[in-house]
Amino acid sequence: MVSEPLPAVPARRRGRRRDRRGRGLRGPLVPPTLPAWRTRAERFDEMVVRVAEHLEHRFARELHEVEFAVEEVPPSEPSPWERDAVALGRYFPADGAAGLRGRIVVYRRPIVARCETPGELAEMVREVVVEQVAGMLGRDPRDVDPE
Repeated sequence: MVSEPLPAVPARRRGRRRDRRGRGLRGPLVPPTLPAWRTRAERFDEMVVRVAEHLEHRFARELHEVEFAVEEVPPSEPSPWERDAVALGRYFPADGAAGLRGRIVVYRRPIVARCETPGELAEMVREVVVEQVAGMLGRDPRDVDPE
């Protein structure tokens, strides 16, 4: 028994499914020019960049070789001094033999989990970055950022 091919659906019918009620084609709810377009992770990255840029203006010579990075969570194998607490950030010194620059890493998820409002989140990000820069420079965090 030979089956007959199915008839092709006319192009106008295919198009009508997408605009079934005459409201236009589906598109983004928020245009890319508005702040709501960015994801939470992108907004978090921007907070870290703002704090890092502020500190780089104050300590340009000391921080010009330091990279700032954001990771979701700290590695599963903590350092010996971090066994009792979850790391919120970490400084990795430069390794000239391997060609690696100094790096300050901020861990997004542990910080976000501790904050309830966007204001608290911005404050916590600032505190973590300032603490890591202060540890790297061997200074008190209040000397690095008096605010």
